[in-house]
Amino acid sequence: MTALDRQSPAAIAAAVNSGETNALAVAEETLARLAAYDAVQPQIWISRAAPADMLAAARKVDARIAAGERLSLAGVPFAVKDNIDVAGFETSAACPAYAYSPSGSATVAGKLTEAGALCVGKTNLDQFATGLVGTRSPYGIPRNAYNLAYVSGGSSSGSAIAVAAGLVGFALGTDTAGSGRVPAAFNHLVGLKPSKGRWSTRGLVPACRTIDCITVFTDNVSDARLVDNVLAGFDPGDPYSKPRADITLRPQRIGVPRRDQRAWFGDSQSEYLYERAISRLGTDAEVVELDITPLNEAASLLYNGPWVAERAAAIQELLASNPDAIDETVRSVVEPGLTISAVELFKGIYRLAELKRHADVLWDKIDVLAFPTTGTTYRVAELIAAPIALNSNLGFYTNFVNLLDMAAVAVPAGSRSNGTGFGITLIGPADSDQALLAAAETYLAAADLPAPPVLDMEGKMEHVKLAVVGAHLKDMPLHWQLSSRNAVFIGAFETAPTYRLYAIADSVPPKPALIHSDDGAAIKVEVYELDVAAFGSFVAEVPAPLAIGTVTLADGTSVKGFVAEPRATAGAEDITDLGGWRAYVKAD
Repeated sequence: MTALDRQSPAAIAAAVNSGETNALAVAEETLARLAAYDAVQPQIWISRAAPADMLAAARKVDARIAAGERLSLAGVPFAVKDNIDVAGFETSAACPAYAYSPSGSATVAGKLTEAGALCVGKTNLDQFATGLVGTRSPYGIPRNAYNLAYVSGGSSSGSAIAVAAGLVGFALGTDTAGSGRVPAAFNHLVGLKPSKGRWSTRGLVPACRTIDCITVFTDNVSDARLVDNVLAGFDPGDPYSKPRADITLRPQRIGVPRRDQRAWFGDSQSEYLYERAISRLGTDAEVVELDITPLNEAASLLYNGPWVAERAAAIQELLASNPDAIDETVRSVVEPGLTISAVELFKGIYRLAELKRHADVLWDKIDVLAFPTTGTTYRVAELIAAPIALNSNLGFYTNFVNLLDMAAVAVPAGSRSNGTGFGITLIGPADSDQALLAAAETYLAAADLPAPPVLDMEGKMEHVKLAVVGAHLKDMPLHWQLSSRNAVFIGAFETAPTYRLYAIADSVPPKPALIHSDDGAAIKVEVYELDVAAFGSFVAEVPAPLAIGTVTLADGTSVKGFVAEPRATAGAEDITDLGGWRAYVKAD
């Protein structure tokens, strides 16, 4: 379960049930991994089980196995977002002034424990589950597991990182506006947001009680299905619970946003990765472009409409008695809900009903939606500087789903050059959860994604990968500019088949120009890694008409690399057919 040696919940449970190992051994190993990762990001936790208590719980699981029970989650360590009650832990919703000791576990936590899972602890979150970023907590800021300069995603920040870092087999989050999907995308995870009412929310601190969902983060689809099979079902103690139902659907028609309605917020890598994902989905299905204006309008009701009042209702007493105890950004989002009138609320309900009718008709035209989970990601420093606007950007593709009573599963769809994950979300009508999981497995098999980058377990400075195509190649005249900066050779690669290569006229020493072109070819490159400071000093020396931009490799990943302005082709020789600079030098 470490970043380099993971075991899935299914594999752990099988090993414990068969006697190949036992829950006590799993618990001891988990405690060691937790201690090691505390040197990187202790702030992903708000509270943790005492080692003695965790070992005692593991022994009880082993005793049940010895007595002949077979437990679907035997010995599997899991984490719980700290707005969900677990017996023996305080629930804080990331607000110390709000914290309380629950009388028992939430229904979902109780079911997981009964199935043999071991609760490791309670994870950090955007306070009161208000945010998609992970930066709004007095307990610290969890950061992206693959690049500590970037946000983890939220509000289920700690839960996502606990899984991404290999500390637990799975983790519970929650999702009102995307909190169980956005962190999954950023950290190369699967995030299942069930249909409303499929999993009980009894024991959950509400954000918007009528649309809240408890979710799960896993490394793969089959483990998300395993958890769903444990948790789905009617809970008479939850007024919003409903009996489990599973509709069938065949994803032959895939709905995607119209091209002119797609928002990338300047992130060309996300745009490329989405196009690639759609091409994989469209291999055996029809891709249908949709006008998503009604979905966007529904999404706007969540934070720019009367549903803010539901968030205010959830913490009304604290807003009145101790407003300074609430994170400043969270308070600025929620407090306006206190002044929303019943008239405004009913008007919002009426409009949402109209928009839901439109959304329901979509299922006559398509079988499933396939949206980007987010259009971009951000550094922690950027979110701190502009906490509202950038958070809103991250919810562009997620905010409508719960309001319109849809199920969703977020799945990986590639890596940006900075190591952060890009993902897509498959969305279907209520009760399509199992069908969406099957569709997700089909997509991932077709996508054949490269493995995520290796985790930076030491929290080192961000590094940058750079593709070089000409005079900076090994043994070429300018390679010293890399070696003098301690650049590390990553490997020899080819670009995606969308580039043309030119030998620049009168360049000393001779240099090529790599230019993006729809009628291009794959060009050989070498990729090196430099720390941020070295990369910055290198870029400062790059002369026009060359420049450093983003280069897409043949496997779909993106790295920084040499590109050129159009003027570089004036008088230049097109050498694309040679496939690379070395072949040109050898032939010259």
